[in-house]
Amino acid sequence: MRELTDEIAAAHRPPPTKPTPAGVSIPGRHVAEVARHPDGRLAVITWSSPKIDPGLLNPALHVVETGGTVTDLGATPADAGSPVWWGDEVCYLALTPPHLQGGNAVFDQRHRNLTEGIRACPIDLVQDDGEAPVVVVATGLDTEFRRLDGRFLARVRGSHLPPRYRDLDGIPWGTQERLRYRAPDGLELDGLLVLPPGRTSRDGPYRLVTLVHGGPYDRWTDDLQLHWVPSAQWFAHQGIACFLPNPRGGQGRGHEFAAAVAHRVGQEEWHDIEAGIDLLVAEGVADGNRLGIAGWSHGGFMAAWATTRTDRFKVALVGAGISDWPRLIATGEWGAFEAALGDGPEHSPLTYADRIHTEMLIVHGADDTNVPVEQAELLHGAVKHSELVVYPGEGHSLRQREHRLDLLNRTRRLFAKL
Repeated sequence: MRELTDEIAAAHRPPPTKPTPAGVSIPGRHVAEVARHPDGRLAVITWSSPKIDPGLLNPALHVVETGGTVTDLGATPADAGSPVWWGDEVCYLALTPPHLQGGNAVFDQRHRNLTEGIRACPIDLVQDDGEAPVVVVATGLDTEFRRLDGRFLARVRGSHLPPRYRDLDGIPWGTQERLRYRAPDGLELDGLLVLPPGRTSRDGPYRLVTLVHGGPYDRWTDDLQLHWVPSAQWFAHQGIACFLPNPRGGQGRGHEFAAAVAHRVGQEEWHDIEAGIDLLVAEGVADGNRLGIAGWSHGGFMAAWATTRTDRFKVALVGAGISDWPRLIATGEWGAFEAALGDGPEHSPLTYADRIHTEMLIVHGADDTNVPVEQAELLHGAVKHSELVVYPGEGHSLRQREHRLDLLNRTRRLFAKL
């Protein structure tokens, strides 16, 4: 187990960023992303400011001719990115208007939604010179590749991202199962169950940790769940089963599913999560008296929020989580986007801190600008039976190997109490 922990901490690297070609400038605008036509023309997405808020709220699209002439194609919906050329036309990815919480869509240069009504979420757009661009689509636990002209290319099981770990062959991984179940209001949901290596659901009931993904506009996919944030396979090697739910607010089921948490953060999405836990307990997979919950970022918020809704969790890990939405809106770098989720104290774990009886490990990066460390300090001050660990020099995710190792080892000790 210690060797596996060390490999996890060492192997993970942050994803590459898209470079911006040198010399590209639009007067009065911040250049965010650029796509090059085979003839040398550039499609350019700009922000009104280099700051996320308000820059990402006010993007615009431009074409720069080979001679330097700039044609402004007007304002785009918020969070525009991934520009591509399709012949002489430009397309891009952005949030579906008019709200700041919801699914992405593909737009053309006249800002018309080309993917309106599809029951999945475009998550990337890739230029393919001479062909229609490739749309990468999150669909349930899997990923599809389609041409923007409608042609289907392929479906892959799990994520389209490359494997993170290429040097762990021979390790017996925990059994991973797909789950489909319904929320209390009948909405169909999916998720994953990861069991200890060599075990099956019939060998339960197990200690169970629920792992909530970030975002909330994200998802769990059916690929190897092994990350530096305490992950399902890491828990599985300690004999602990893990439930990875995909509640509403995330990718994979279209715009309306993603938009359902707007101004309702922690409401139906919590019921979505708890319904899955109830099912696993009822089926004898999970021991209802040995439950834990963990998450990072929005998942950290949901872990804290869950402990204000129920006393069923013995321990909780709150990583880089939100405890006070109004304070986050005022101090975080994504203020307007956060306000689209929850803008009042009724959405904040801090408001209900007197209900929290779960033992809690709260961890945060000292230099986090996405969710400032003040959020962790407020929660720790309100929950006496909590431990606060602040990692110096870290932002919204941990980059330093020694800090990742420390987090994994602290979490091992915490969840050994289940």
